[in-house]
Amino acid sequence: MLKKFIILALIIAAGTGLQAQDNVYPAGPQKGTIIIKNGNIYTANGNVINNGVIVIKDGKIAEVGSAIQEEAGATLIDAKGKNVYPGLILPNTDLGISEIGSGVRGSNDYFELGEYNPSVRSVVAYNTDSKIINTLRANGILLACVVPQGRLVTGTSSIVQLDAWTWQDAIYKADNGLHINIPLLMRSPRRSLRGADASDPVKTGIQTVEEIESFFLQAQAYLKQAKKEDHNLKFEALRPLFEKKQKLFVHADIARQILVAVDFAKKFNIDVVLVGGSDSYLFADLLKQNNIAVILNSMHSLPTMQDDDIDQPYKTPGILQKAGVLFAINDNSDNARYRNLDFNAGTAAGFGLTREQALAAITINPARILGIDQQTGSIEKGKDANIIICEGDVLDMRTSIVTDAFIQGRKINLDNKQQQLYERYKHRYSIN
Repeated sequence: MLKKFIILALIIAAGTGLQAQDNVYPAGPQKGTIIIKNGNIYTANGNVINNGVIVIKDGKIAEVGSAIQEEAGATLIDAKGKNVYPGLILPNTDLGISEIGSGVRGSNDYFELGEYNPSVRSVVAYNTDSKIINTLRANGILLACVVPQGRLVTGTSSIVQLDAWTWQDAIYKADNGLHINIPLLMRSPRRSLRGADASDPVKTGIQTVEEIESFFLQAQAYLKQAKKEDHNLKFEALRPLFEKKQKLFVHADIARQILVAVDFAKKFNIDVVLVGGSDSYLFADLLKQNNIAVILNSMHSLPTMQDDDIDQPYKTPGILQKAGVLFAINDNSDNARYRNLDFNAGTAAGFGLTREQALAAITINPARILGIDQQTGSIEKGKDANIIICEGDVLDMRTSIVTDAFIQGRKINLDNKQQQLYERYKHRYSIN
């Protein structure tokens, strides 16, 4: 009897699982030649080609220009009246490792115990079946840098392309950077004084920073040893960083934290990227002098400090651009679940950036910061064919509709669960 119940339970579970799966499958390898013609091509390197042509072969951009001879037997895509852009890049996210936030623990695998976890690799936990992924593709986001969360040294991030069967298939660039969190170094500006911790947060924070520096110094000393008595996995994980094969992504917002990030770059002679950077506008020249790039979080939010201008998050990209700081725009908002990336950039275009600069902040700039600019980020001959075709302006929430998308030349399916539900209930209520 027990055996019959087990078999029945397995059948029910299997049936439920099949019904729950979207009928959206990763695209197969590109076959033949694809030609996109008659579209307005925004290359993301400052050039716009009206009524341009893109030739795609073997997953690469073979030609791009205004007058290219068509090939017999090629698949033609007419983009007349539409705009063509490089695929958008989400530069800092927990996509695929956090599905339902804090609501369902079983859907999340992004936070490790302990304070020093440099050997943690986010990509091995990346879930290619996440329902969020397809909603991002429908908004033109084709690549994402998946970052582990944690306390101090959180682990290494990897860049994934968003059309894959497994995490191995998804890897675009593995282990591109190590991530650390800098303590706040001040009492939270929005924290109520009632019931506040009596300890000095600045003193505690400085002590923690010193401990992080000590950890890095110990790792340096360990790696310089010709003969090692013990194999230390945590110290070994820092080797690519000190050999400049990785960058150090320092998560910091306020002024004191940013100064710590600059100090890390100088003290350890490593490539540093600032993530968050709410107060980065105060140190634009210093960041430029030290060649420190910035990934700005969602600007559709309140300022970090209570005495900041209410529109400071909107103005910061323009200030960094004017100072010559390499920066990218991110969307880390919980409510939007990252899909407003392009509209964040569109907001910045109204506060000091040109539309070309705003587009660069979500395409070629994050590609440069993440170390994949030789492969993607702009529409140029020889790069991967990561391309989107859009009705309207991709930076404009009102008009942007992505009609076609290609990842490494593969035309991907833009359907998603939300779109399916939309169509389902249109049918239910006979809405045309």
